[in-house]
Amino acid sequence: MNFVKYVLLFLMMPLLAFSQNKDPRYQPKPYVELKHPEWSKNATIYEVNIRQYSKEGTFKAFENDLPRIKKLGIDIIWLMPIHPIGEQNRKGSLGSYYSVKDFRAVNPEFGTLADFKNLVDKIHSMGMYVIIDWVGNHSAWDNPLAKQHPDWYTKTREGNFQPTPWYDWDDVIDFDYDNPDLRQYMTESLKYWVKETNIDGYRADAAGFIPTDYWDDARQQLDALKPVFMLCEWESRDLMKHAFDMSYSWSLFDKMKDATTGNKGIAGLVEYLAHDVNTFPKDAYRMTFVDNHDMNSWNGTPQKNFGKGLETAMVFASVVNGMPLVYNGQEAGLDYSLKFFDKDPIVWKESKYYGMYQKLFDLKHKNQALWNGHWGGEMIRVTNDHISEVISLYREMNKDAVLAIYNFSDKNLPTNLDTKYYKGEYKELFTGKIYQIDSQNTSLTLKPWDYLVLVKN
Repeated sequence: MNFVKYVLLFLMMPLLAFSQNKDPRYQPKPYVELKHPEWSKNATIYEVNIRQYSKEGTFKAFENDLPRIKKLGIDIIWLMPIHPIGEQNRKGSLGSYYSVKDFRAVNPEFGTLADFKNLVDKIHSMGMYVIIDWVGNHSAWDNPLAKQHPDWYTKTREGNFQPTPWYDWDDVIDFDYDNPDLRQYMTESLKYWVKETNIDGYRADAAGFIPTDYWDDARQQLDALKPVFMLCEWESRDLMKHAFDMSYSWSLFDKMKDATTGNKGIAGLVEYLAHDVNTFPKDAYRMTFVDNHDMNSWNGTPQKNFGKGLETAMVFASVVNGMPLVYNGQEAGLDYSLKFFDKDPIVWKESKYYGMYQKLFDLKHKNQALWNGHWGGEMIRVTNDHISEVISLYREMNKDAVLAIYNFSDKNLPTNLDTKYYKGEYKELFTGKIYQIDSQNTSLTLKPWDYLVLVKN
């Protein structure tokens, strides 16, 4: 017996050595090294177009609607650019918010600096946070910096100012971040708004056009003032390591569109989920959406993009890994594209979407399985017998669990799920119906574009 024992021990030694390996070269290391604000762990986000939000188009008019937004279940309010807009080469009658004439001033169309400070204070008093849009890649042609510091801009071969190369952004001119003085000015401007108005961070426009090392340093300087939240208009890993808490998820939007009005099935969505679980940094956030100002202005309304699958896409984007976004008016069933360069106030009306988002966001706040980053649960694929039309997934964290099923087709589908690991009593979020899952296989009948969000009791 002793001989056998020693032989077994000898054979197991390599395994034991591996399991006790203390060599730092072989230890897993988290990709994300920044620290998210703790209040972002189960947050939702709402994008505000001040110009179009109300007939007045002012900070004060928007402030009156904060209770409704709070009731919707919003935590972070993102304001599109609040700065004065350039007049030279302006597009439309009012110009683009993203053509900034002064990085340290407020657009007088929206109100005064005092009005803006009051808005920030009101948002904070209601337990919400506020970030503002930052357009660091370029400026308006008539921004004073163009005359004071022409060396801060890229140039054509002839030595003239230019829009960002390859783009038709002819109302702006491109900055040169190889210039250290420009970097200092922009970082000091970022710090100005945090110190002067107590905002909680930024959404960075065209963030990937600006060097990553610039953002890494800027984030460090901002966090020295207060813990900030940073959203980048980009979709890549490098900006998530030290600089940004959250990136866009255009790829999810595209794959949901493919699965609905694109009639391409769910293969792209499954690939997205696989990459989210296997390649996207665990503690990085993704912003998930069916609408935002870009999509609304240039790609049409959610109704156009997702058709009969709109509600399915809304619920899907609110339950998968990520922070769900609502673009102002979307919750009111906005069914036309807002003009971007002219006045075009939102027509506010009652809509079922408001109540849908309320339920989804209340669940996100309470159920840790749906929290953001490392606070939330991994998306686990639940196999079913309609793999070309139905996505079923499970998320769990600290005994909170959600089992979600989506029929991305216009067919009635009797569907069998492999639920041997997911037994228990569940309550459907929208209907309140109780589902008792106590067997290895669970049979459901899914109507066209049906969705079930089963919350484990």
